[in-house]
Amino acid sequence: MKYFLSLLLIVSLLVSIASAQQVATPPPTPVLQPQKPEDVDVVRITSNLVQVDAVVTDKNGKLVTDLKPEEVEIFEDGHKQKITHFTFNLTESAPIERVAKSASADKTAPPIPTSRIRPEDIKRTIAIVVDDLGLSFESTYYVRHALKKFVDEQMQPGDLVAIIRTSGGMGALQQFTSDKRQLEAAVERVKWNANGRSGVSPFEAIQPPTAGDHGAEIDQANDDLNDFRKDMFAVGTLGAVSYVVKGLKDLPGRKSILLVSDGFRIYNLDDPTKNYLAQEKLRRLIDEAGRASVVIYTMNATGLQTMGFTAADNLSNPNDATGGLSAESLNKQMSNRRNEAFETQQGLDFLAQQTGGIAIRNTNDLSGGIRRVLEDQKGFYLIGYRPDEGTFDKRTGRRTFHQLTLKVTRPGKFNVRMRNGFLGFTDDEKPAPRNLAQKLYDALASPFGANGVHLQLTSLFANDAKAGSFMRSILHVDTHDLTFTEEPNKMHKCVFDVLSITFGDNGVPIDQNGRTYTIQLPEESYRRAQRDGLVYYVTVPVKKAGAYQLRMSLRDTATDRIGSASQFVEVPDLKKNRLALSGLALRGYMPPAGNSSSPNSAANSQAANTDSPAADQEGIDKGNAEASPAVRHFQTGMFLSYGFYIYNAHVEKTSAPQLMTQVILFRDGKPVFTGRQNPMPVAGQPDMKRLVGGGVIQLGADLPPGDYQLQIIVTDPQADKKYQTTSQWMDFAIVK
Repeated sequence: MKYFLSLLLIVSLLVSIASAQQVATPPPTPVLQPQKPEDVDVVRITSNLVQVDAVVTDKNGKLVTDLKPEEVEIFEDGHKQKITHFTFNLTESAPIERVAKSASADKTAPPIPTSRIRPEDIKRTIAIVVDDLGLSFESTYYVRHALKKFVDEQMQPGDLVAIIRTSGGMGALQQFTSDKRQLEAAVERVKWNANGRSGVSPFEAIQPPTAGDHGAEIDQANDDLNDFRKDMFAVGTLGAVSYVVKGLKDLPGRKSILLVSDGFRIYNLDDPTKNYLAQEKLRRLIDEAGRASVVIYTMNATGLQTMGFTAADNLSNPNDATGGLSAESLNKQMSNRRNEAFETQQGLDFLAQQTGGIAIRNTNDLSGGIRRVLEDQKGFYLIGYRPDEGTFDKRTGRRTFHQLTLKVTRPGKFNVRMRNGFLGFTDDEKPAPRNLAQKLYDALASPFGANGVHLQLTSLFANDAKAGSFMRSILHVDTHDLTFTEEPNKMHKCVFDVLSITFGDNGVPIDQNGRTYTIQLPEESYRRAQRDGLVYYVTVPVKKAGAYQLRMSLRDTATDRIGSASQFVEVPDLKKNRLALSGLALRGYMPPAGNSSSPNSAANSQAANTDSPAADQEGIDKGNAEASPAVRHFQTGMFLSYGFYIYNAHVEKTSAPQLMTQVILFRDGKPVFTGRQNPMPVAGQPDMKRLVGGGVIQLGADLPPGDYQLQIIVTDPQADKKYQTTSQWMDFAIVK
């Protein structure tokens, strides 16, 4: 236990730091067929093969899909290489359909649940990185509008999306999701950063020169300090993008990042040595993106800007007898503003060009820019060659950057976009082994989770009158990843560590808990756990309302195998006295033969005891793991029981709450069962501010296997009209 607590301390420190930041025979013919991401090994850099991806379009921007190996030449540092691998990969992305949004939609209506996306259904993985370290106040408004439009109208089924802010810490790298609720919450957290490198407008207002004999020196010192500050923020932006690239590396196939920013400067025209840190960080980022098969698109959020003087500019001059700037000074100020615009755009252009992406600029239609990026990801070539011995200098260990160029020899005009080079070391060179604390940190930091131990996490918000708000987390563990030992008493023993960290909406760790668990199972329970897995309950306290991301990691102490999972949870502010719901717990069970009791009463009893989210329970669930609230795999004919709590029901106009509840069952975003609105029974409940609710429905034989969502809608006619309705939903699956 002491050893684990020491590890917890080390991991806590790491989290705190991260939060503050052979030659081929006849050449192959190209293969034109849809590819799943896991079927495509994109970028490879080894001593026997250098393989990169490339996109070729014609003069009209149309994708060219029928090139042959003899129509393409690839060069490394200007020397032609013999192509040994050549294929064309067509992605499975369906045409982008615009989703019409009804202008008369009821904004107070409950949202339609979205189904959890399965790995085999993922068609695009999109990371939108919002550089709020470098967005002006004006740009932030337009970026938020474009992101909302993307989520509402442009996001397609099969899209796995993350919206990430560069100012966020480790927790800002939220779980990639297809749930629009989570993405909308992420958009709401995109705000202007007053401490960033941009002000209210994309360009700084012109200020009069400082008066006095040393005014020019003071102004120069202030300019140098401001330039240094901007350069450091640029390094921070590139570091945040690098963090996302590293997180995407373990995903199969070709991935994409869209960086939305007002731009950053990589070359200082006055003194080229001043931007060394940003240039070095950019060079490393380009190499990391290449090795991780990540294409970076960039979009300048400033849009079309006037370079002329504005009302915010102060053109006075206390050092001049006329009190104003001379014509020469005015021209210089205009020139400086134009140079700043070009310099900041240059960084975005260079990053996109070097990684095979597109730079979107000079447009006020940011939503159209996002659409152009999505439409660009239709297909790509994979081109490989055997490198010379001098490419990787193992004797000296020097990592030389090797330039790559691609030439199309077919008659006509073509545009080629590809990664422009790589550093001279191979992917075979393994990094130094990482210690246990670093492994735990990596498991918590990864946006996709570590899978040394396979975990499934379900976290349900609840509130208790004494304990306050908390998250009741239900872990399903694949016991084949755990080590059990048979004890002298015939019990099967396992020891594992659980570490949980809660992140706030700013990416900063809010709370953390670590504990070592020892479980002992009798033979029957052990066999069942080996067959169905283990369900374990953990309670994590929450101190205040807000949007949170809970990350949990589990370590098998015998083997040091680590698994992790994360979930987004919204905690309502109950102090506002608005109607709210806890998380929704689902469980399935077969009705006992000959049981004449009401299924509804049985379900309500179960909901109020073991399945309600606020139940004070920590430890093993000894029931059916498959049909538990953790896994939620049910069979037709089963009773599906659900449990929840209702908070802040109004009693001002009557002596008791007058609530109505309704159940709706969804599949593929469409209701397949809509229940009646029923009065909520409250008689005998001890706390009218925390009402226990629950019920049961039987899954009929007419429901085919697949993914479903159960939604609970609660209406309080005594509340203000804007807050009369609240809802909660949970996904489950019907299996054969």
